Amino acid sequence: MGALRTPREMWVEAGLRALADGGVDAVRVEALAKALGVTKGGFYGYFADRGALLTEMLDTWERESVDDVFERIEQEGGDALDKVRLAGQLTFSNDRLFPIDLAVRDWARRDEEVAERLRRVDNSRMRLLRDAISTFCPDPDEVEARSLLAFCMAIGSHFLAADHPGRTRAQVMARASGLLLNRSHDDPGR
Repeated sequence: MGALRTPREMWVEAGLRALADGGVDAVRVEALAKALGVTKGGFYGYFADRGALLTEMLDTWERESVDDVFERIEQEGGDALDKVRLAGQLTFSNDRLFPIDLAVRDWARRDEEVAERLRRVDNSRMRLLRDAISTFCPDPDEVEARSLLAFCMAIGSHFLAADHPGRTRAQVMARASGLLLNRSHDDPGR
């Protein structure tokens, strides 16, 4: 009986974990094989080289970050603002997707192809924000500004170490979201 091969998806998943934990330089075939408890020979049955794995990792991240998230928000239903809220939770509060997203952003600073991929993902996310905000805001300049601020808040709040005297981070984030998405601060459930 022949040896069972490590499924292709396991190599991709191990690569994404390595990317999230240590950046693109941590995605090395030998290290992935060790993490999977296999020899690196099986890798070459699926991928021509490390570059092919990196491309498939980006394909997986993009599909999960855009296609899967957008499919889920459509299934859940709700108004445009509910969809934005859920997309943010699925993407930026997710212990799996968010660390990968941050690693891709760092990688994109040094690789133009990755930067183009990130631009495509961010443009999809911004379209969702614009569509939602334009349901209550008729000024296209204000729609763009609110969309940018909301997106920056979703990503940047994880880097901010500031205290919020007399308030929790969650309270401040809810209030900021309310201001940007025209939701009342008196309605924390929205």
